[in-house]
Amino acid sequence: MNQIIQKLMGMAPLTNQVIATDTLLAAKTAVRNYALAITETATPEIRETLVKHLDDAIQFHKQISTYMIENEFYHPHNTSKQLEIDLNIAEKALSLTGEIYPRRE
Repeated sequence: MNQIIQKLMGMAPLTNQVIATDTLLAAKTAVRNYALAITETATPEIRETLVKHLDDAIQFHKQISTYMIENEFYHPHNTSKQLEIDLNIAEKALSLTGEIYPRRE
């Protein structure tokens, strides 16, 4: 079996966290893009449609951030704890790549 797949299979909790984090970033991007698009619209009908999409994007962001907070993947009010989590993920990612692609000196 591929070494990458073997490693990922043993990292299911981290995988859930990575997927949730990517989804949260995409939700934030959607909110930002809809807000920008609203300021650039030419007609009230388009603006109204974009506002509805913006409201949906905000609700989705709320859902995913709540999920992440409840599962202790995301600590928006505790930067020290969030930094600790982020460093832990980075270390795991680096160790994973180091085992699969060893350094050559």
